[in-house]
Amino acid sequence: MVESTVAIETNGLTKRYSGIEVISAATFSLPKGSKTALIGPNGSGKTTLLGMLSSLITPSAGEATLAGHSLTANSQSFRREIGVLAHRPMIYEELSPFENLQFFARLYEIDEQDSRIEDLLRAVGLWQRRQAPAQILSRGYHQRLALARALLHRPQILLLDEPETGLDPEGIRLLDELVLRAPDITVLAATHLIERASSWSDGVLRLERGRIVEATAKPSKTDAPPKIEAPA
Repeated sequence: MVESTVAIETNGLTKRYSGIEVISAATFSLPKGSKTALIGPNGSGKTTLLGMLSSLITPSAGEATLAGHSLTANSQSFRREIGVLAHRPMIYEELSPFENLQFFARLYEIDEQDSRIEDLLRAVGLWQRRQAPAQILSRGYHQRLALARALLHRPQILLLDEPETGLDPEGIRLLDELVLRAPDITVLAATHLIERASSWSDGVLRLERGRIVEATAKPSKTDAPPKIEAPA
């Protein structure tokens, strides 16, 4: 059996609220290892699309497959393959950074949890603050912790909503190093920083009023351009 080269594939993915389509028949495919910028004006549906792909929002119609797992099945296997960074960090502020990651490590049944947590907290610059209550940490540190949580279970796919929010230049550098330029991880990231996105993305999906109006691929110097499909 030939292994699929597609990481994310959608067919007619749609979301309606009170009869109004927020996402209309989104159909596209992203290859494994690709880095795609999801762009569009406020209210265009970027967060809703990411919410459906991460199984946090139930589609009204259509289907999607991520890392070979059906979105509609919403299985434990599906959730193990994706990491999510929402627009808000959504961390437990009463817990320390170490305790936050420890909680999710148990959910994912990660082997050698303490060493994995230490590696990530050191990578995002939080090791020295590992026992501090998260509520006393800055917004930027919350974002770093949320990034560590998204990477904790070594997912194949990362779904990011405005990942640069709250990050200082050093935090941006860590985001690039750990995620946006990391090999073998497929990334779909909503961003309004268009010029910055051009430095890390090899493809673009543009939404307007819930519809994909542009799907482009930027050729790589070493690889064939990624394939992005969308309805005309």
